[in-house]
Amino acid sequence: MEPAERIEPKPWMTAPTVRTLLARLTSDGHAARFVGGCVRDTVAEREVGDVDLATEAPPDRVMGLLHGRGIRVIPTGLAHGTVTAVVDGAVYEITTLRRDVETDGRRATVAFTDDWLGDAARRDFTINALYLDADGTLFDPTGGLDDLRTGHVRFIGVASERLEEDALRLLRFFRFHARYGKGAPDAAAMAACRDFAPRLPGLSGERVWSEFRRILEGPDPGNALRLMDAADVLRRVAPGAVALDRLDRVAGIETGLDLEPSAIRRLAAVLAPEAGDIAGLARKLRLSRAESARLERAVETSANLIASPDPAPVGGRLYRWGEGTFGDALAVAWADCRSKRGEESVFERHARALAAWVRPVFPLDGKDAIALGAAPGPSIGRALDEVEAWWIGEGFAPGRDACLPRLAAALQPPPES
Repeated sequence: MEPAERIEPKPWMTAPTVRTLLARLTSDGHAARFVGGCVRDTVAEREVGDVDLATEAPPDRVMGLLHGRGIRVIPTGLAHGTVTAVVDGAVYEITTLRRDVETDGRRATVAFTDDWLGDAARRDFTINALYLDADGTLFDPTGGLDDLRTGHVRFIGVASERLEEDALRLLRFFRFHARYGKGAPDAAAMAACRDFAPRLPGLSGERVWSEFRRILEGPDPGNALRLMDAADVLRRVAPGAVALDRLDRVAGIETGLDLEPSAIRRLAAVLAPEAGDIAGLARKLRLSRAESARLERAVETSANLIASPDPAPVGGRLYRWGEGTFGDALAVAWADCRSKRGEESVFERHARALAAWVRPVFPLDGKDAIALGAAPGPSIGRALDEVEAWWIGEGFAPGRDACLPRLAAALQPPPES
């Protein structure tokens, strides 16, 4: 594999943990190079996240080279040649060069090799088949450098063959085009993605959500989903995800509200009001319990806020929903708004309330009810809920002394008829 060009080594390449790792990996003569996202983002002059390496050494040899030298070694995927190394808290994934022996569209059986060209040929996109030596020497066996610099996200070789190996790559195509693409998407890739779209239901929900989540969290999720829709992919991933204009606006509103981009919030935004079975979609995508609950709350509360945007009860909503849910609801509802230019939006007042919100503390609890003579049981909870609802309606102003008589009255048994 011939060098393509050389770059000046970056600080992440010369970090002490990286030097330690490379010294061990190459100590018996095997080559090791950076690969994947860290190389792609370095060339694109973007912030580098995870650092992955490729090596000629087989995985058992990798573990032997690293073990017992201040490096924690985790056999995360030995069948696929992957070992995770932890050096002073820094995590690195190291994968042995490999070639596919057999694939079924979901998983592959691999054989380990020392052939860098063979390893590159089995990867998904040209921009992901870039290798980088520690001295800054770049290797580009598939033309990824030109593609990266021109914003052309292209499958290696024949697109349909790459998708035959793993159909999930069609979602990866939309994710990478959204992040690195410029202009129209690769026509061959789009055609192949349309052809393979019917295979998506056969993939695990966890794998589909892993990619779809990253698309939603990306810098331009609306246009990514439009391309997915054009390739007949979107409806197979998220039925009811048709409110793309609303999704476009949510990203900007998140910035204004100082909210971190959220895949769940953006999924709630793109679902049409009549999307229907939200719980079913959560099961289809195998969302976690926390994600499922957040999605259902975001859809329900944003619909509530859209239907009744009156800012008068904002304190009660913030108190009952919590800041996180209120932020989700506000972003989605505001994105749905069509307020007139020049008029202060009610949602701007909601935003100020959210920014200034300090959750008040209800001044009573169960001990107060028992002190008033109530027997432990569900009646105490009902009485406290009644007084708390009154307290919320009064703008959280009544103090303990004002709430106690209300509690005493609420604890009284109803009069006999």
